[in-house]
Amino acid sequence: MEDLKWLFFDMGSTLIDESKVYEDIFRKIAETAKVSYDQVCQKALEYYQQNKKGDIEVAKLFGVERPKWNPGLEVLYNDTKRVLQILSERYRIGIIANQMLGSEERLVNFGIREYLDLIVASAEEGVQKPDKRIFEIALERAGCTADQAMMIGDRIDNDIVPAKELGFKTAWIKQGPGQCWHISGEREIPDHEVHNLSELLMIL
Repeated sequence: MEDLKWLFFDMGSTLIDESKVYEDIFRKIAETAKVSYDQVCQKALEYYQQNKKGDIEVAKLFGVERPKWNPGLEVLYNDTKRVLQILSERYRIGIIANQMLGSEERLVNFGIREYLDLIVASAEEGVQKPDKRIFEIALERAGCTADQAMMIGDRIDNDIVPAKELGFKTAWIKQGPGQCWHISGEREIPDHEVHNLSELLMIL
C-alpha cells in the first residue's frame, strides 16, 4: 500500500445505509401487488443472489411499477464518520458514485463533506458506472494514476470490475444487496473483502 495516495468510495450501501429505502420499496410493492412483505423480500433476495437487481426484478415479477427511491430514508452507517476522519488523515478521499443530482449537498447534510477532497457523481458528469469514463474523470481531477488509487464499493459489477480493469486496487464492502453477489470469474475478484467500513482500517 506504499504507493496508495487516493481512496475513492461509492456512496450507497458503502458510506450510506440504504436499508430503510429498500424496506420502503418492498412494502409499497407488497401493498400494490396485494402480496406479503416477506414474499416480496424473499423473491428480491433470490434475484440479488442471481446477480440481478432484485428491487427492479421483483416489481416486474408482481406486475407493478417500482416505487420511487426516497433519499429521505438514507442514513450514514454508524462508523462512516469515524472511518472517514481517520482515513482522511492518511489519504486523499474521493467519491465515485451513481447518484441523482445534488450529491455534494447531501454529503454536506450528512456531515462528511469536510473529509472529502473530490466528488464525481453520475448525474453531474453525464456518465455512470460501470462506464470506465467516470473513473477516468476522477483520476484526472485527482491528478493520480490508477495504481495510486483504491476503489471501495459494494457492487462487484459497478465498482470492482471497471476499477480493477483500469488498474485500481479494489475493496469490496459487503453491505446492502451487493453483498449477495456471487463472484463468477477472475475479473470479479477484489483485492480485499470487508464487511463494514471499520474493517478497512485493518488493511489501510
